[in-house]
Order: sequence, then structure tokens, then C-alpha cells
Amino acid sequence: MTSEGRHPDNMVLSDEAIDWMVRLNSGRATANDHVAFAAWRQTSEKHEQAAREAEAIWHGVGIAGTRVRRADRKVKLTRRAVLGAGILVAGGALLARSGSIGPHLLADHVTGIGEQRNLFLDDGSSAFLNAGTSLSVDFSARERLLRIHGGQAAFTVAHDPSRPFIVAAGAGRTRAVGTVFDVDIRPREVVVTVIEGTVDIATEAAPSSLVIATVDQRVRYDGTAPPSPPETIDSDAETAWRRGKLIFDRRPLGDVVAELERYRTGRIVIASDRLRSLEVTGVFDLTEPEAVLGAIEATLPVRITRLPLVTLIR
Repeated sequence: MTSEGRHPDNMVLSDEAIDWMVRLNSGRATANDHVAFAAWRQTSEKHEQAAREAEAIWHGVGIAGTRVRRADRKVKLTRRAVLGAGILVAGGALLARSGSIGPHLLADHVTGIGEQRNLFLDDGSSAFLNAGTSLSVDFSARERLLRIHGGQAAFTVAHDPSRPFIVAAGAGRTRAVGTVFDVDIRPREVVVTVIEGTVDIATEAAPSSLVIATVDQRVRYDGTAPPSPPETIDSDAETAWRRGKLIFDRRPLGDVVAELERYRTGRIVIASDRLRSLEVTGVFDLTEPEAVLGAIEATLPVRITRLPLVTLIR
């Protein structure tokens, strides 16, 4: 990008302005801090622009908010202004994740942030719901159908050859007769991990292209093509959340953030696709998501800023 909005100097100024907002709203700011910020923003027009953007973000109104002067409408947006859009929707996103709006309304069973639940089904099967998960159950004489609207669940299936056990998630279905498997809806794909037994997986894009996976295998799909070939993995490590752990082996930061949002309040916004693709490796306690953020900041070339409702990774 060569536009002014992506110029490194502007990015530095927007970062500095956000740091000022954090300091001035920390409850520990002094009168001298406020005087110093006033002097900082008067250094140049670019400093003033960065200051106004930071103030807009802090108050959750974004660059298009009423507190930004009309004259600013012709100014190109910096990276920080774009991040402000994340705060605009943060309140709605939190409602969706809490079950007040969105797919959770369609579900029979819902877990909140940081909540896990073991659900015992009428046929003797069970579903262990991870945090932030919504699930519907529709059993008939011909099949046992469950749909994950969002989140993650591990299924222990009672043997019943006359009624296949089917889990619909995203644009695909996983079928089992008697087995244990995990279905995880991630930001860009659905991941099915087989812990015991065998399952077959098909997508709406290729319903006749079944992929069969067995113990310690993982299959991915996004609904635009047939499922991926099975990958050999350690299913215990892949589903460590059932034991209160988070194990990441070169997982993209974007996926790790989606995982963390199941266990903590507030949105986490990543500043760029480049940062989103950074890889994370480590073993963590899922009851301490802030420790994961601390490790990310210590080991990756990123900075983390915590704002009301939103945490920025930049």
C-alpha cells in the first residue's frame, strides 16, 4: 500500500495516540499528563488527526462518528481508524456471543463465555460443549441429527446402526455410528477430529465426495470444496480443551484469538492479515486466557493494547 493512510509515520502516530488514550484514562493520569498530551497533539496536523482518531475509537464512535469534524471526512483513514470499526460492533458482538442475539437464538443448548457443559442425550450419547457453543438436537426414528450453530463440541456416540448420528456444522456434515469425535467451527473452516472409531464427512459443495477419517485423524472443510484428505494428528493434544488445556502447535494467531474469545469477555482485534498469520506454539491453562495474551506479546513481534470492550493486537 502506498497511500498516506499506510505510511509508517502515520502508523507510529496512531499507535502513540492510542497509548496516550490508555494513559489518560487509566485513572492514574496527572494534570501534567493532560498538558503533555495537549502539546503532543499540537505538534503537527498529523498528530492532531491521530489524536482525534484515538479519541473516537476510545469512545466507540469510529472515524465517522459525530465527534469527528466534517473537515476530517476527506482525510484518508489510518490503520488505527480502521480498527475503530471493531469497537463500533463490539457491543453487538458481545451480545451475540452471550446468546442474546444471533444463532444462539436458534439453539436448544447454549454455553456462555468460559462455560463448559456435558449434555446427555436421549439415545445414551453425550455432547461435551466447549465455551461459547450453541447446539440444536433433532432426533427422529431414522436419524440422530445435531447442528452446531457456533463453537465446539466433542461427541461420544451410542452404537445404533439403524439411526446414524449426524453433526451438521457450517456447510458440511459428519456421520458416525459409534465413535468419539470433536467438531470445531473456526473462523475460516470447520475441523473434525476423530478420537475413537470412524466417521465420514461430506460438504454441501461436494455431497458425494465422502472422506473417511479414523482414530487420530483430522479433516478440514470450508464448504466451497470437498473435505480435505485426513491428516494424522494427536487427538488428545488437538482436543486438550476437554482437560482444561489449550495446546497450540504452530496455530495461526487468528485461530488462537478466536479460541481465546471463548474464555474471556471483550473482542480481540488483530491489526492486519500479516499478524493474523503469525504462528503460535505453547501449552496454556484455559482458565488463564490473559496468560496466553502475555505469551503472545512476549514471543511474537506484536504489541497488545487493552481498551474498554476491545483488545488490540498490532
